[in-house]
Amino acid sequence: MMKKILGRTDVIDFPDLHLKDIDVKIDTGAYTSAIHCALIKEEGGKLFCVFESKGHSNFNGKSVTFTNYSLTDVKSSNGFKENRYKIKTTAVFFGKTYKINLTLSTRDDMKYPVLIGRQFLKQKFLVDVDLENQSFKHTVNEHSYTFS
Repeated sequence: MMKKILGRTDVIDFPDLHLKDIDVKIDTGAYTSAIHCALIKEEGGKLFCVFESKGHSNFNGKSVTFTNYSLTDVKSSNGFKENRYKIKTTAVFFGKTYKINLTLSTRDDMKYPVLIGRQFLKQKFLVDVDLENQSFKHTVNEHSYTFS
């Protein structure tokens, strides 16, 4: 399988989360992928999440309920371990839908509400840090039309 080339950032969709045109940072230093979640509540074997952010207007504030989730330890770049909820969902790169595991985190103060880590990237993508928005450009070009 030929690997697609991603840049250091991109704009993608998370259809199961009702999120479109979301800014993501491709982070080869991170093992797991993470998404900003404003509110997380576990009750009765269900995980209720609200994807809303002041700094990221495409986070629409919709609530999503998960019945399939887990807890996992995530070690940050500064060495601290944090126990986070992990969900399974889908992400669209280059017009193709992929399954992805995302940990839920508060990233409201961060420039990018989503980090895409090595666990997802491996065996699918290569990263060229000189590039940006390769998937988004591909999708825009695929849907652009010229009129004569």
